[in-house]
This record gives sequence, structure tokens and C-alpha cells, in this order.
Amino acid sequence: MDYFVVFLAAGAAWLFGAVWSMVMARPWMAASGLGEADMERKNPLPFLLSFVFLAVIAGAMRHIFILAGTETALGGFWMGLELGLFLVMPWLVTNYMFAKRPINLALLDGINAAGGCTIIGVVLTVF
Repeated sequence: MDYFVVFLAAGAAWLFGAVWSMVMARPWMAASGLGEADMERKNPLPFLLSFVFLAVIAGAMRHIFILAGTETALGGFWMGLELGLFLVMPWLVTNYMFAKRPINLALLDGINAAGGCTIIGVVLTVF
């Protein structure tokens, strides 16, 4: 496994998540019930762990891509999108529904996850 590419893919997905979170900050805070004061706490742990988990996801996706023979950027795009939309997002939405969390929050986080998987898929196949 090419660890550099896995970490590169994780970094790209992490940056996408950062941009998504900034763009969707107000709807996400409204759906989650958190306010700006809750977001001002400077705890680096969620940022660090999100990168670590994205690296784990990228490594797993790399393995899936090898087994599936996914080698082109277009193939990586579609495989990443499919994994995000049809594996990760339904799982998130199911958990959110049992936790009685708003559907808007599930969709915002699910779209973030699907977008991240898509980006990981493209990076894994381009580099």
C-alpha cells in the first residue's frame, strides 16, 4: 500500500470537510442544537482524530479499489461516490434516526461523508 497516497487522500478529504463545515456552519449548528459559543472551544482532538479516521477510511478504500480493479480517476470517482452514498450515508442516517437527531443533520453529515469518499476515490486513482 502506498502510504503517501493514502495520507494525501485523507488530507484532501479533510480539507473538503473543513470547507463543507465552514460553508454549512449555520445550518449544521441549527440542526445539531449547538451554538457559536459551543463551537468556540479550541479542542484540537476532533480535528486530529478526524484526520486519523480519514486515513483509516482511505486505506480501506485503497484495499477495496485494488480488489475491484479500480484504476482510473473516473472509476475512483464513481466507486468513492457509491461507497459514500450507499454504504456510509445510510449507516449515518440510521444511527441519527435511532438517536432522534434531525434528518437535516443526518443529511448534512452524510453529504460530507459521501463527498469525502468521492474525493478519496479520485485521489487514490490519480496518484
